[in-house]
Amino acid sequence: MVSTHGMPKPIFLPSMRTGASSWTTDLAVIVMVSKQRGALRMPKTITLYSDYKSPYAYLAVAAADALAREFSADIKWRPYILDIPAYLGAAKVDDDGNVLSEERNAHQWRRVKYSYMDVRRYGNREGLTIRGPRKIFDSTIAGAGMLCAQAQGVFRPYHDLVFERFFKRELDIADPAAVEAVLAESGADTTGWAKYAADEGPAAVRRIQVEAETEGVFGVPTFIIDGEIFWGREHLPVIHEILAV
Repeated sequence: MVSTHGMPKPIFLPSMRTGASSWTTDLAVIVMVSKQRGALRMPKTITLYSDYKSPYAYLAVAAADALAREFSADIKWRPYILDIPAYLGAAKVDDDGNVLSEERNAHQWRRVKYSYMDVRRYGNREGLTIRGPRKIFDSTIAGAGMLCAQAQGVFRPYHDLVFERFFKRELDIADPAAVEAVLAESGADTTGWAKYAADEGPAAVRRIQVEAETEGVFGVPTFIIDGEIFWGREHLPVIHEILAV
């Protein structure tokens, strides 16, 4: 006798409930319905590269959560540190947005202004506060904090707090002491953090970055599924299709 314990409740068609082959037909229907409902779908692993100074990476958090819920996907978050001055120049502004110093041409300013208009457009839908930072931060220390939080099982509270506070201009993600405070608030044991943040942590972040670039990663958010790379949230419909198979 074949047990169907744990399988979704079968849907039987009336015409299939009679006849000598009704049981085998019904079992076929169970399998068909199970596939439709995703019961036989193997969970997928998604490697997701992120940078705490990227507003687009911040927007990707909710999208990744949705993938995890809908498809039981295992999201592997990894730090990837953007070199923003290399392609968007650099600038410092005061609290009112007045430019204090800049190494950025007109084209780069247009791109930056559009990017923040764009992320606020989507962030407002999710109730997120996204304020442009007053300068370009080196997020390596915050990335090392991500690895520390993951190792201690407190990744999610750390992840959420860092993104939220950075884009409210309440957190210096380059300051080891500030990142340590968030780790402690998230429940991590910060004994040895100062030494880790000075050496081993940044080195681990750099190793991950080199591995990512070997795979072809160049920006965030980048999703990797079965070796296939998807850069940006605009690929989410295709990612949904892949996970639904």
